[in-house]
This record gives sequence, structure tokens and C-alpha cells, in this order.
Amino acid sequence: MEELKGVLQHAGATLVLFDEPLSPVQGTNLEKALAVRVMDRTEVILDIFATRARSAEAKMQVELAQLEYLLPRLTRMWTHLSRIRGGIGLRGPGETQLETDRRVIRRKLSVLRKRLEDVADHRANQRQGRRDLPSAALVGYTNAGKSSLLRALSGGDVFVEDRLFATLDTLTREVDVGGGYRFRLTDTVGFIRKLPHHLVASFRATLEEARAADLVLHVIDAAHPAWEQQAEVVENEMQSAEFGVRSETGSSERKRMIYVFNKADLLPDPVAFLATVRERYPHSVLTSTVPHSALRTPHWTGVEGLRSVLRTSAQALRPIARIHVPLGDGKLLAALHRDAEVLGEAQVDGEVQVTARVQAWLLGRLRRDGVGVDIGS
Repeated sequence: MEELKGVLQHAGATLVLFDEPLSPVQGTNLEKALAVRVMDRTEVILDIFATRARSAEAKMQVELAQLEYLLPRLTRMWTHLSRIRGGIGLRGPGETQLETDRRVIRRKLSVLRKRLEDVADHRANQRQGRRDLPSAALVGYTNAGKSSLLRALSGGDVFVEDRLFATLDTLTREVDVGGGYRFRLTDTVGFIRKLPHHLVASFRATLEEARAADLVLHVIDAAHPAWEQQAEVVENEMQSAEFGVRSETGSSERKRMIYVFNKADLLPDPVAFLATVRERYPHSVLTSTVPHSALRTPHWTGVEGLRSVLRTSAQALRPIARIHVPLGDGKLLAALHRDAEVLGEAQVDGEVQVTARVQAWLLGRLRRDGVGVDIGS
């Protein structure tokens, strides 16, 4: 502590940042000993999130995380009766006011949690009302290029900036992947090493959209020297957020993951890099969102490789089938219109032939019920 105090005096510093979370007692003792403001990693990340939040939902999520962080540290940060930050040892009226402030914060936390539950319910209703398309979630370390990929694939107006946590709001776009197939892609908030648990909990409503996806696209900054550590951080955070993905080595989980190595234009030899990573991640693809003319490799296709992978996945998740429905079976016809994407109907030889994109579970049920099904029709 004395050594740190000497460094602060020599540098003329007025703020100390710790790259680890500090307990309320640690924060109090450090501020008393150093006589300067102390911030831990969690507080810094919360401040960054607060400056990035644009929508009402993102602001609620960040406020919830901030209040949960603040509540046990209220004494150290409280300045209601004192201009000196950290009014330690206040008695009498100050103590009473602190308890009042705590009650106010707890009441606000309860209101915010209820509002975010309503947001989660609203998202669930939106998902039920959407067209039945295969869906994928873009997840990854912050600043890996998820939003850039979404914009490159969809051609839509997606906010992109080269900075940490540029995207806090879940954003969904429909993408044409060719062959008559479309995919619904969802961009999510980026992960980071030692992400505060307050934020993971607060963004559960947002991550629910990603958890409901058929496919997870793990976007990795291929040009970052520590991309392997970043990929490990993301996978650990997704496990703690209960994504339910299936990794290269696991077989018991539910969701398939494809590794998307982005920023290929910054690699000295993209072909060699892809050959190397596919030894560990067989289901991986290399992408770049910069204009084709700026790429170092003349045969590079930007995001077309990813589009092709999505097309193959869409064919597997929603194959086009011709279903033979007896003329009088209105119940089956109604079920197909409800649970599948019907592309056309025609009456042929005393039956209704329905052409539709059908999910695997529905195909299995139709076959168990003895309904005639032709795949690839």
C-alpha cells in the first residue's frame, strides 16, 4: 500500500483502477488509505455500458446492473450529507438517510426486474408471431465484428463502430442465403474477460433471443493475437448463461455452433490459417467484411462462405418437402399452415400436395403418423 501511495504521488494521479472486482470493504479501505477515488473492473465496465446504452431496454438493463453493484457499496459512495466522497462513520441522521436510500434502491430494483420480465414476455410473443424461419445468434468477444457481419449479410442499416461494446441491443435481421432459403440472424451484446455477473444477469432478457436460436455463430477476431483466449472466455460465459450449445467435443448439448473467424483481410495467409484452425474446429469459416478490392487474397469471397454454410444449415433445419394430405383431412392442413412454411398447394389424384419448408421434428411426426412425405420436392 505504501509503495502504491508513492507511485500515485509521483504520478499526480487522482484515480486508481483495479483489474479485479473489489468487495465493498476493500474499496472502503483502499480509498481511506490512498485518499483518491478507487474504481474496480466492474465499475469501469458498468460506466462503459452506461455510455453505450441507447434504447430504453438497454438503459434499463444497465441501470439494473448499476444499482445491484451500488447497493452493498452505498456507504462508501454516499454523499447526501457530505461533499467528501465516501462518508465513512456517519451516525444519527446520516444512518437514517442511508437506510432510506437503500429502500429506494431496492424498490427501484424490483420495478426494473418486473419491466425486464415484461420485455422478455414481449420478445417471446414476437418470436411466436414471426415467420417460421431458421434462426442463428451471432455471439462473440466484444469488437470481434458481429455487427459488421450482420450488416454485410443483410445489407441493412446496422450500427457499426470499432470500439468495445458498440452493440448493447439485440438486433435481428432476415438474411437471404440463396437457394430460396432465408435465415433470421440476431446480433447480441459482446462478451469480455471477467464480465461482471451483474451484467450477465441484467442482459438475460436480451440473451433469451439468442438462446432460442437454432444455430450459434461464434464470431472470433482471427487477427487478434489472443483469439484463442477470447474464444474460451465466450464459451465459458455462454455456458454460465445457459445457452445450451454443442461444441466440437461435446455431444449431449442441444445447439450446433459454427466458428466464424472474422477479419481475414488482416491475416498474412488466410488459407493457411483456416487449414490450421479446422484441425481443432472442423465447422469453421473465414470471413471479411471489407470491400473485395481491399483484400490481400484475390480469391477471397468475403461473407459468401458464411452465407453458403447458413444455406446448408437452413436446408438441414428446414428442408423443402412435398406432403401428401388426404382431401378430407382439414386438421392436418391447418397444422401444416401453423407449424410449417407453406410454399404452395395443389390437388392431384384425390389428395392435396402441400409444398412446404418443414422442421425436422414435424417431419418425424408426419412419418410416424403415416403421412406421405417426399424430401427435396
